[in-house]
Amino acid sequence: MIRVLLAEDQGMMRGALALLLRLEPDIEVVAEVGSGTDVVPTALETRPDVALLDIEMPGCSGLDAAVALRRELPACRVLIVTAFGRAGYVRRAMEAGASGFLVKDGPVEDLAAAIRKVLAGERVIDPSLAAAALSAGPNPLTERERGVLAAAADGSTIADIAKRLHLSESTVRNYLSAAIGKTNSRNRIEAVQAARASGWL
Repeated sequence: MIRVLLAEDQGMMRGALALLLRLEPDIEVVAEVGSGTDVVPTALETRPDVALLDIEMPGCSGLDAAVALRRELPACRVLIVTAFGRAGYVRRAMEAGASGFLVKDGPVEDLAAAIRKVLAGERVIDPSLAAAALSAGPNPLTERERGVLAAAADGSTIADIAKRLHLSESTVRNYLSAAIGKTNSRNRIEAVQAARASGWL
């Protein structure tokens, strides 16, 4: 049996996926979690072969959980299953150590087949997303620019961001200016929107 951990913040979607996967003769859903922060502790407890992770979850993202899972339980394969088919997300998922990336609107048979493939050591990426990720190129934002831009997303002032990230106000301005330029935006609000739309944030 293939032991699967399912991480999805929407309860109805999580329940439906678990129900459908349990119909497969060789797949056993050993754990279900609704928060990114629950992924690693639950995986260490249940020892799944494959973890299905949504990207946008409370606590921490599925991408951050994938990085932590690779570090804490390297034998567990990660398959990102999300509604957000953004090219930047595919690239970030692969950099985080994920073995696959699928969008949720596909048939459950494809998901079951993907679970079997990643367990066998194959990479599984939605073909249209793979092409988009290659044509989009790498994320132009540095890790620090992403962090400052993410901190600015809630409308925080320069002073608030500087305090929260332990940076000087001039450094925050420089990072925001660089992010605005790299996203071809007029201001930080547009930069946040552009980065999110591309899956860079």
